Amino acid sequence: MPHPTPTPDPLPFERPRAAPADAALAALPLADAAVVGFDQLLHEVHADAPRVDADRLRRLAGWLLELPAEAAQRTLDTRLRRVDELRAMLADPDWDSDEAVRARIAKLLAYVDRDDDLIVDRVPLLGLLDDVLLIELAWPAFAEEAEDYRDYCAYCQRERPAGGGAERRAAWVRDRMDELALLRHEWAVRARRYAPETTPRLLFRVS
Repeated sequence: MPHPTPTPDPLPFERPRAAPADAALAALPLADAAVVGFDQLLHEVHADAPRVDADRLRRLAGWLLELPAEAAQRTLDTRLRRVDELRAMLADPDWDSDEAVRARIAKLLAYVDRDDDLIVDRVPLLGLLDDVLLIELAWPAFAEEAEDYRDYCAYCQRERPAGGGAERRAAWVRDRMDELALLRHEWAVRARRYAPETTPRLLFRVS
C-alpha cells in the first residue's frame, strides 16, 4: 500500500536522475551539513521516511521549476494548508492528541516557521520546497490523526453536538461506530443473498 500523503498528488521524490539546467537551480545553495540536519529532523518526526540528500533535493527542485508557475505555486500551497490544519488540531482544547503525536507535529511546525532553514524562505518559489518536502515525507507519522480531526470538525459543524469537548468527541465516535455497524450489516445481508459454493449447479431438473 502507498504511504499516505498530504494531497492526492504525491511529490515525485524518486524522480530519475537528471542534471539541473536552470540557472536558479544550479545556484541553489545546499550545504552538506544542512542537508544532513534536515534528514535527521525528518527521521525524528517520522522514523520510516526515505532518506534525503542533496541530489534528490535538486532533482525535485528541477521538477518544480519545470511546472507552469500556477501549478508550481499550487503544489506548495496545498501542502502548506495541511499545516494549518495541524496547527488547529494542536490548539484545539477539545482534541486530546497523543503526546508523541503532538511532539512530532511541534517539531515539524518549528521547522516550517523558520525563515533560515535548509533553503532560505525568501528564495523565489524554491524557498518553501524544503518545508513542503518535510510535510510530504513526514505525513505518515500523523496522517491518521489529522484525517480523524478533519472528520471530527466537519461532523461538529454539520451535526452541532451538545456538551463540552469530551461529549462532542463521544458523540462523534458513537455516530461513526453506528455507521460502521450499519455498513457491516449491509455487507452481511448482501453476502447471504448469494448461494453458497456447495449449492449444486443444477437446482431443477425436468424429466
